[in-house]
Amino acid sequence: MVAVIGDVHGCFYTLTSLIEKTEEEFPQAEIYLVGDLIDRGKFSCEVMDYVEEKKFKLTIGNHEYMFLNHYRFPSPFAKEAWFNNGAEATLKSYEKRLERIEHHLKFVEKAPLFFNIDDCFISHAGISQLYSSIISLEILNDDKKLRKLLSKHLMEDFGILWCRGSLMNIGKLQVVGHTRMIEPKYIKDKNVLYIDTGAIGGNKLSAAIIENNSIIKFISVPTNKADLY
Repeated sequence: MVAVIGDVHGCFYTLTSLIEKTEEEFPQAEIYLVGDLIDRGKFSCEVMDYVEEKKFKLTIGNHEYMFLNHYRFPSPFAKEAWFNNGAEATLKSYEKRLERIEHHLKFVEKAPLFFNIDDCFISHAGISQLYSSIISLEILNDDKKLRKLLSKHLMEDFGILWCRGSLMNIGKLQVVGHTRMIEPKYIKDKNVLYIDTGAIGGNKLSAAIIENNSIIKFISVPTNKADLY
């Protein structure tokens, strides 16, 4: 059994409230996050510290990817991309602890593109329907081959960090964030669950409790206004 949490975007108090509620009801569930811990909200640094300290599982999101590119592969394009998507809020959260930036960059570098576990397939934005002609069952069953293929398209709008189009039915439940919904949304014919419920937009942060590719329950908490600018 796993609990998969949607995009946090610096909403520290909202996240800790959701974790408390989830752990109280499902203490046996291993906790995963679909990425986008940072940017836009007030407490990106605190969120990163908390997730690392609690040893939760994290897939990299497009916002972590922009953060990483800005520092590891600096260019005008990398800077513009990140600063157009909430970098200033993130940098403000590091103002008095700049040493944490390098530490968190190393933390992000370890985050995988996906978790392909018995309970479900977890990634930030999902495997696009555009891959259906090139991803075989053999590749889906080989994490190394799948990672190699998906890594070729990390900056493409159909890639696993950015896709907002239709996703591929991969034969097991895909759980993704990135595309904002009012409520968690399950697409039956694609076997895809969207769990970004717009915490940074003032709505709520949600977790999906999943076991053996079945959705057991949704747990949500409203956004704590202290997390927002």
